[in-house]
Amino acid sequence: MTSSSVRRLLVEARERLGAAPRERLGELQEGRRLLGIPRAPRIVPRGTAWHLGVLLVTDDGVLATGDIVRSRAEVRRGFAAESQRRRAELSAAAARGGVPEGDTVHIGWRPIDLDALGAASGPLAVRDGEALVRWSAAGGYMPLERYLWERIDLLRHPPERA
Repeated sequence: MTSSSVRRLLVEARERLGAAPRERLGELQEGRRLLGIPRAPRIVPRGTAWHLGVLLVTDDGVLATGDIVRSRAEVRRGFAAESQRRRAELSAAAARGGVPEGDTVHIGWRPIDLDALGAASGPLAVRDGEALVRWSAAGGYMPLERYLWERIDLLRHPPERA
């Protein structure tokens, strides 16, 4: 399977996705100084994508997922772990960037180079002529086509109470 056949799969996936809900893409921008006073970081919008597990499918590309943050207003509180503090800071940065409270935004995503799949590019790889996706860091590879169709079905018809 070549990069052109992977591209063809992605075109078919976009057609199947149609009006399925998209999620926001953002980029963390560290605050600049204004008159010597540092401004707080914010997450600025960078488009939308369909979230299909470890992949984010845009209108013209595919990205590897990074972190997912839910926008929340900044509040002072104590944290048991530094990771909780960092998540709260990112949630506040999303709110400062204009993401409505409670909405999610993807940050830290990485574009996947479809022409470099022979050597593996993020979660996608081609082995023995077959396009594969690694659905978790500890998990194995599965055929990309089956993965896409399963994820699209879940996105379009989520399980009750999901």
